[in-house]
Amino acid sequence: MKKIVLLGGGYGGVVTGKHLAKKFKKDKDIQIQLIDRNPYHTLLTELHEVAANRAPEDSVKIELKKMFEGRKVDVVLDNIETIDFGAKQLRSSETVYDYDYLVIGTGCKPTFFGIPGAEQNSLTLWSYEDAIRLKAQIRQKFGEAAKETDPEIRRKKLSFVVVGAGFTGVELIGEMTEFRDELCKEFYIKREEVRLVVADMAPKILPILPDKLIAKAARYLEKKGVEIITSAKITGVTKDSVLLGEKELEADTIVWTAGVEGSDLVGSLDVQQQGRKRIVTNDKLQSIDHEDVYVVGDNIFYIPEGETRPVPQMVENAEQAGPLIAHNIYADVHGKPKKSYKPGFHGTMVSIGSRYGVANVGLPNKMFQVSGFFAMFCKHLINLYYLFTVAGFNKVWTYMMHEFFHVNNRRSFVGGHFSKRSPNFWLLPLRVFVGYKWLAEGLDKLPKIWKDPNNIFLIPPSPHASDAVTAASQASEAVSTTVDAQTAASAVTSAKEAVEAMPVPHFITNMVNGFMDIFFYNADGGYTSLATVFQFCMVIAEICIGVLLIVGLFTAISSIATVGLGIMIWSSSMASTEMLWYLAAGIALIGGSGSMFGLDYYVLPWLKKQWRRIPIVRKWYLYTE
Repeated sequence: MKKIVLLGGGYGGVVTGKHLAKKFKKDKDIQIQLIDRNPYHTLLTELHEVAANRAPEDSVKIELKKMFEGRKVDVVLDNIETIDFGAKQLRSSETVYDYDYLVIGTGCKPTFFGIPGAEQNSLTLWSYEDAIRLKAQIRQKFGEAAKETDPEIRRKKLSFVVVGAGFTGVELIGEMTEFRDELCKEFYIKREEVRLVVADMAPKILPILPDKLIAKAARYLEKKGVEIITSAKITGVTKDSVLLGEKELEADTIVWTAGVEGSDLVGSLDVQQQGRKRIVTNDKLQSIDHEDVYVVGDNIFYIPEGETRPVPQMVENAEQAGPLIAHNIYADVHGKPKKSYKPGFHGTMVSIGSRYGVANVGLPNKMFQVSGFFAMFCKHLINLYYLFTVAGFNKVWTYMMHEFFHVNNRRSFVGGHFSKRSPNFWLLPLRVFVGYKWLAEGLDKLPKIWKDPNNIFLIPPSPHASDAVTAASQASEAVSTTVDAQTAASAVTSAKEAVEAMPVPHFITNMVNGFMDIFFYNADGGYTSLATVFQFCMVIAEICIGVLLIVGLFTAISSIATVGLGIMIWSSSMASTEMLWYLAAGIALIGGSGSMFGLDYYVLPWLKKQWRRIPIVRKWYLYTE
């Protein structure tokens, strides 16, 4: 039995664990264990949304055991204190863990560059707890300022300084401009009284981006009332100020986002390190000191061939390193060749609040600069892709809910257009009426098909019918109760004219006719037995849809079926303009209309519980919370 231990449940650890579980799915002599001090994976790139009250607090957490449900990864909650590479052991205060292969992905922590008072007097934004603490601090200061009569004290309480104008600092201050507006309204404070500052020792903000995007980001921040201070010589931080040489920025809230270094554990390890406690690796992402130790994510210090700088500390680096490490461990176990790490990064994206961003994205050799809506679209698309790979439909659904559909104060890149909600009871009359219409239609047709199943009137006559009178008769049955054969003969052209059917594009008509020729028409123009069965099913479907809508059971499915039937009838050139009403009503009823005075209110919660008990559903995250 060989044991692979993943140390850290961050981006790198989770991605590596997913690929290892897939690689070794059939290997019974392999044990995979993931150890983390928290029971959840934190979406570090979204912490600013929680800190500034845009996203719910639990939106940045994913339970690790849920992520690896039904997979060959054992999640262990523990805090590793030391690693003995010689004995191949990890030690916590109470437990010793052996390993044959170790993947280190403990991530980073904020670094303060030895600046006096920075660590003691600053808040940080590098964990779930940090985000919760910062949100509480901002709200508390607004609440205190609202009651403060001393202008000087009030000014300090309403001053917020973010030190560090990289991705984290700019995203945070951008979100804070929107949080400020909400709190000003809540606490009756003028926006002009609130001071937001972002300061950095570098000569410009977001230095990794092209100058054009930097200028756009700076203009947007200034438009939102943010003071930008660059080339700042930060000499110290007190409990209520940041010292910039001889200048002092007074503020009760100071957030430090000026840089990161390797975790305390990594810093204490007896391995070669460079660049703020990053472990030096070879091209296979093995520690150069220990071949059985791999490094993933922010802990990697590796300069790819042809490059002059080490791989960046960004999520995409972890996403690309994880699969390679999984492959190399699998290759080592099975005696196959390993691969070298050749990352190809696809750019960077920065959101500045909920509605604006800048992005430099594309292929490694061809980047495109976008801003505004398209930059935010890219960011959300990348987030959705990552969430789908690690937590499937479940997390994608919840992400879409809090980013697009359940937002407050229009804090979304699509504004509030998708988040307006009204009580479902307003849809009750419409739901019952549409159900009644379907039920009445079905009950009216049921005696006809019961009396004579071969009397086909819901399918248009074959254009190849050999007898014009017979064809006309068939057409007339589809649109009228007239039984005069001579009158029907004059309407032989088609049932469409008799009902004044809505126009259908020619290519759709050809497709439908081709389908009907195969399944519903005989060579002589008559109907097949399948046509009889199809018509019977159509009538039963109308009755079932009507009943389900009236009682409010499975209304989403019934509403979708309403739309589907409407489209089907229209495409067969048999739909009058009345069908537009059915289509519009069906769309309006899809979104949970049965939860108000309907059986869905009782049945769906019970079904959700039963659904989540199915192992394959949990394994592939095929459920919503």
